[in-house]
Amino acid sequence: MKHSLHIFLFFFLISSNGIAQKIEKTKSPKKAAILSAIIPGAGQIYTKRYWKIPIIYGGLITSAYYINDNNEKYKMYKDAALVSIDNNNSNQIVNGTTYSYSDLKTLKDHYLRNRELSCFSLVGVYILNIVDASVNAHLFSFDVSDDISLDIRPTSTFTSAGLSLTVNF
Repeated sequence: MKHSLHIFLFFFLISSNGIAQKIEKTKSPKKAAILSAIIPGAGQIYTKRYWKIPIIYGGLITSAYYINDNNEKYKMYKDAALVSIDNNNSNQIVNGTTYSYSDLKTLKDHYLRNRELSCFSLVGVYILNIVDASVNAHLFSFDVSDDISLDIRPTSTFTSAGLSLTVNF
């Protein structure tokens, strides 16, 4: 008796779990967007698009790396340019290369611009992560099957001729 009760409970849990999985055919775009805003990639986990997570983190980590790299070079050339001004526009040696003040100013501006572009890239990847999760949630229950088709055939009768359109969903 006890054994049959355990078997009954086991099959009941399996069947109720299957029903719950069948009922959840839609995902909330708002929930997906909020999850991705809090933790990048969490919305992709929620919508079961796991393969996108390495792409998201690759973009975020790459952007962060270039923000740091360009910031360090910007500071280095800015400091060298300031020393050059203090020494009456004398040439400065940076990493074994001699630069004039105008060269140092150009390099400083270059790395400042690259740092800003890297910041925009980081923000862009973050926003795309949120938008992607929301769109995936909207399209979660979208049915793409082989049954969707459009069939166009010519038709004719004794008195008329035309086309027959058949749409299958």
